[in-house]
Amino acid sequence: MTSLNETLARYGAAWRESDPDTRLAHLAACFAETGRYVDPSADVTGRDVLSDHIGKVLAEFGGRVDLTSAPQQHHGMIHFTWHMVAGDGTVMIAGRDFARLNAQGQIAELVGFFGEPEALG
Repeated sequence: MTSLNETLARYGAAWRESDPDTRLAHLAACFAETGRYVDPSADVTGRDVLSDHIGKVLAEFGGRVDLTSAPQQHHGMIHFTWHMVAGDGTVMIAGRDFARLNAQGQIAELVGFFGEPEALG
């Protein structure tokens, strides 16, 4: 079983890795083979497909994604924040992810949100 810190370290590393083989190795350690990833721009299933998606995002925006919080965890669920950083260090977008872990401590399903929710009234 993988520790939560190791899972998130490898997940974060995947979002900074331009080499497809290295990126897939990171995902193999932290993301279930048939895991699902959903955000406002994507809905993909499987770590191979997620690796391809990450590669496209990194190539399109020319930056990286940094995790920006320690995770909160309960009942097999986790929550953490992140931001996408441009090559010049500018934060392009911030977001938060909610994920369900499997028995091995890998991400089985992750749902990401971009930006902050709008304030009520």
